[in-house]
Amino acid sequence: MTNDEQGGGKKHRRLWLGLGLVLALLAIVIVPPLVSVSRYKSRITQLISASLGRPVRLSSVELRVLPRPGFVLTDLTVEDDPAYGAEPFMHANTVTASIRLLSLWRGRLEISRISVDEASLNLVRTASGRWNLDTLLGNSAGKSGDGSGLLPLPRKVPLPYLEATNSRINIKNGSEKLPFSLVETDVSFWQEEPGDWRIRLRGQPARTDVSLDLADTGIVRLEASVRRTVELRQMPVHLDLEWREAQLGQLSRLVIGADPGWRGALTGELHLDGTADSAQVKTRLTATGVHRAEFSPAAPMDFDANCGFTYHYPSRAVEKLVCDSPLGDGHIRLGGELPGEGASPKISVELDKIPVAAGLDALRTVRSGFGPGLEARGLVSGKISYAAKTQENGAPEKIARTRAGAKRAQTASEAASGPLTGSLIVEGFQLSGDGLRQPILVPRLVLEPMMEPVMSGERQKAKLVRAGAQAASGAPALVATMAVPAGGASPLEVTTRLAVSGYQVTVKGQAAVARARELAHVAGMADSAVLDGLAGDAAQVDLSAEGPWLAPAAAASDHLSGTVSLHNVNWKADYLANHVEIAQATLRLDTSGENGAIRWDPVVFSYGPVKGTATVYLPESCEPAQTCKPRFTVQFGALDAAALQAAILGAHEKGTLLSELIARLKPSSAPVWPPLEGTVKADWLLLGPVTLAEPWATLRILNTGAEITGLDAGILGGRVHGSGMVHTGVKPAYELEGQFEKLSPAEVGKLLGLRWSGGTMDADGKVELSGFTDKDLTASAKGTVHFAWRHGTMSGPGAAGRGSAGTTRFERWTAESAIANGAITLKQNELQEGARKRALEGSVTLADPPKVRFAPAKETEAKR
Repeated sequence: MTNDEQGGGKKHRRLWLGLGLVLALLAIVIVPPLVSVSRYKSRITQLISASLGRPVRLSSVELRVLPRPGFVLTDLTVEDDPAYGAEPFMHANTVTASIRLLSLWRGRLEISRISVDEASLNLVRTASGRWNLDTLLGNSAGKSGDGSGLLPLPRKVPLPYLEATNSRINIKNGSEKLPFSLVETDVSFWQEEPGDWRIRLRGQPARTDVSLDLADTGIVRLEASVRRTVELRQMPVHLDLEWREAQLGQLSRLVIGADPGWRGALTGELHLDGTADSAQVKTRLTATGVHRAEFSPAAPMDFDANCGFTYHYPSRAVEKLVCDSPLGDGHIRLGGELPGEGASPKISVELDKIPVAAGLDALRTVRSGFGPGLEARGLVSGKISYAAKTQENGAPEKIARTRAGAKRAQTASEAASGPLTGSLIVEGFQLSGDGLRQPILVPRLVLEPMMEPVMSGERQKAKLVRAGAQAASGAPALVATMAVPAGGASPLEVTTRLAVSGYQVTVKGQAAVARARELAHVAGMADSAVLDGLAGDAAQVDLSAEGPWLAPAAAASDHLSGTVSLHNVNWKADYLANHVEIAQATLRLDTSGENGAIRWDPVVFSYGPVKGTATVYLPESCEPAQTCKPRFTVQFGALDAAALQAAILGAHEKGTLLSELIARLKPSSAPVWPPLEGTVKADWLLLGPVTLAEPWATLRILNTGAEITGLDAGILGGRVHGSGMVHTGVKPAYELEGQFEKLSPAEVGKLLGLRWSGGTMDADGKVELSGFTDKDLTASAKGTVHFAWRHGTMSGPGAAGRGSAGTTRFERWTAESAIANGAITLKQNELQEGARKRALEGSVTLADPPKVRFAPAKETEAKR
């Protein structure tokens, strides 16, 4: 080709290009004013509705020419299929719909792209498992022209390219909107070829009913392609799903609605290829720095688990499952078949030199408060397989029954015939740290399968109660038994049962009190403090603990039951002046259920000269607004109040019970009593010259004393009811109030050294006093006493206040008296003798024996 021909070709191309630009500019300037957009509103609505297969509503339409021809739709709502609910499938305030230019040349109006921003989409799943996207994928045909004179709709309306940015995807289960959603979501949905769909999504998981830090919930990315076929189960699917940068704390709040205290970074991947009939699935789960919020181990737990399997959606079956993950210097491999439709699965787990420390870290991660200072050594290797036995013709196994009272022998072959086979061997197990003075050493430990026989009726209940195996009984598990020396005459026999649902540990044998306290603390026993302050002979232990691996956040799920029996031990508390000698005590534990508690029953003790029997009840739980206060009951025989005061509060004189310690105490340094509530009973209480018969009192122990909320006893032939306060400190102080009923005049007179008889006496009074000795108490006593005596007789010197011997009979004597300066002094009083009334003057000096003095007063004439 010559240069002239080449130049001519370039000129023609430039000419056509310039002509095209001119025509485009003319179209931009001339066409929009000539187009009636409102005339196309109905047609655009029908076109979008036919493309999406959903009813569509919009408020207004505006024509847009640049950067590409299209329409701007306002307030667009795409209705959903009524089968999926009444809420719309999508709603957006502003939508841009781009036009396919080639369709205009054919005389049709087609939309190539629909773009929305800040839209709200509802993704609905029905009870039958269908999604509201199914009808969108199946839409491929529209209607012909409607005779309105507008451009006819094509026979097949192609689905436009759909994209949403900064949008929200809500997830619904039928008509119920779930709290889960994707926010700040960018999603694209388009059809590359007829029936060949593509989906791309990026969003941030969120939950509406809890407060979340969205920056830590991670980012979800999805790439998927679907090929439409005649049968849904044969539809080819390719899916790549990735969830990255998720923190375990926020992820757990997102999934379960609470933060169990897990920390670490998590990344998950899923790749699926196949159809609903058979899909090849590969997954990968990577975690780094896994630990509890309150505990940071020296080497946080990391794992990288890769799994592959074939999934059949119609039967919900999993085939050729293989999972591998390195852990420490070892390796874990999981394999099996999950047939689905109620068929029994087949699973095997193989461990190769897995560190015991990794298992301890895992346990501390899922359960809070479990020995953060513990250190474990040892390696676990072996293989365990699970395959449920099938019976011929579907008949259940028949359990042979023997005669009543005969023992049923269960051999090792019967135990090995269960669904679990294989074993796990722990070599060089060692547990140390966290207060253990001596580590627990077990050179070799074998975990073997065992199936608890299924029983019914009372026999089953009795076995469960004895073994404490409510959660694990009747289920296959791995069982190991080991002997642990604990300072007793014989070692502790520890049996561990590990099941899928949880664990069970039984401990039987003897243990030194100090060692038992260490083991209780290591086991995470919340009430291990009940063993503090004990020392003496070895304890007899018979305990069982069980619970799930993952404890619910709302309630305690571990159950501890059994007994700890003590003999010849001492107990010392800071708030007591001396130690308590315990001849016998049994600690009974039962933390199952809402009324779980820890109970000391009985406790046979002596505290100085005071001897008695006690029961202490420590509640496991109570109402949120209440404080769980321990409750007690103490029973004494004959009790001397002076001895009881000296034992509990100390003594004043030198050489008595811990007097030197009491002398050093000041109010600011006095030990604080724990909050307690309970009842004190005795056969007799010697209260100076007065003896109380069968007294009982309800007490509320406070930080620095006690409140007597109720007192009842027999006294001086009658009864007394009272209340009061006891304050501790440098010396005790008392505030007492009582009502006396039907007192015997003979007993009262005998107390005063007088001969009285006649009708019974009633009285009430208040008194405040303080001190250790009788002298201190009488000198500090202040209060009032009121009494009433009807039909009485006083005999002897000064009986009637006349200063001479004789007998005085009267119908009624009422008096007010004051307690002060070591005496009870009569104040306003009235003695009625027949028609005469007179007042007496007198006092009773509080001494041993008391001194009584009466003096006559002015006589008054009785009123008619």
